[in-house]
Amino acid sequence: MSQILEDTMTNRYFDTKLKIFALSSNRPLAEKVAENVGLDLGQLSVNRFSDGEIQINIEESVRGDNVYIIQSTSAPVNDNLMELLILVDALRRASARTINVVIPYYGYARQDRKARSREPITAKLVANMLQNSGVSRVLALDLHAAQIQGFFDIPVDHLMGAPLLADYFIQKGIAEEAVVVSPDHGGVTRARALAEFLKSPIAIIDKRRPKANVAQIMNIIGDVKGKKCIMLDDMIDTAGTITLGAQALMDAGAKEVYVSCTHAVLSGPAIERLENSPIKQVVVTDSIKLPKEKQIDKIVQVSVAPLIASAIKRINENRAVSPLFHNRFTETSQD
Repeated sequence: MSQILEDTMTNRYFDTKLKIFALSSNRPLAEKVAENVGLDLGQLSVNRFSDGEIQINIEESVRGDNVYIIQSTSAPVNDNLMELLILVDALRRASARTINVVIPYYGYARQDRKARSREPITAKLVANMLQNSGVSRVLALDLHAAQIQGFFDIPVDHLMGAPLLADYFIQKGIAEEAVVVSPDHGGVTRARALAEFLKSPIAIIDKRRPKANVAQIMNIIGDVKGKKCIMLDDMIDTAGTITLGAQALMDAGAKEVYVSCTHAVLSGPAIERLENSPIKQVVVTDSIKLPKEKQIDKIVQVSVAPLIASAIKRINENRAVSPLFHNRFTETSQD
C-alpha cells in the first residue's frame, strides 16, 4: 500500500505516486510549486555533449507514477522545448503512468494562425510534437490565443493569472477608483475577466499596428480621466505597445497607470522603455524566470506557484479545476 499524505490546505488526501520534475527554464518556480504541493522535486540530471546535444537522465524510478514536468518554453525557446520533449520521451520509456506537462509560458503561441500566405502555424506544430512524444495532459497558463487548446487531442487545462493579479491589486488598494484597460481589441475578454474580479469598468485602447512590434495609438474608448488605470495584457515583449498606451492614458487625464501581465518576456529595449515611461508599477508573474538585469524597481512579481500547485492537486485528486477560473484565488484556495 502506498503512503498517503495529507493536503493540509484542503484537508483531503492524495497518493504519493504523484511526482514533480523541473527542467532548466524556471527551477525557482518549480521549487515553489513542489513546496506548495508538499513534495520534493524529482531527481534528474540535464547535461550537454560537446556538440550541444542535450542528455537527460532520470535518477529515480517513475514506474506507475503520475508525473508532472514544469517547464516554460521561454528563451532560449528551442533549447527549453527540446529539453521538455527529451524528458517526456525518457518518462514514457521508463513506464510513467501519466506524463503531465505544466507550461507556465507556451513559446511560439503568437504563431497560432496563417496571417500571410505560406506561413507555418508553429503553435500547432509544437502541440503535435508534445502530443506525439507521449504527453498525457497539458496544464498551461494564459495562452496568447485560447484556441491553442484545440490544437491538442489530449486534455488541456488553461489557467488564468487574473485571479492572482486581482488579489494583488485589491490587497494593495489599487483597485479603488480603478479602470481596467485593454491595450487592443483582442485583449477585451482578458481585461473584462480582471475587471469582474475588481468590480471595475473597462476601457479599450484603439490602435493600429503597421508592422510587427510597432504600434500606433489611435484613441481611447472609455472614461479614464482621474482614474487609476490598470493596463492588462497576456505578455510584455518589447514594451512598445504598453508604454505608448500608458502615455496615451496619461494624456487623456489618467491619475496613475499600472501595467500588468502574466508573461514578462521583456526582450530588446523593453526594460529601458519601461523605466522611461510614465508607468507607476509593472505587475508580472513568475511564469518566466526574470534575470537580475531585468529586476528593476518598477517591476513587482506575483508568484503563480500556489495556482499551479492547486491545479496539480485537483487534477491528481480527480477534482474540478474550474473553480480556479471563476473566483479570486484567496477565495478558491479554501475549497
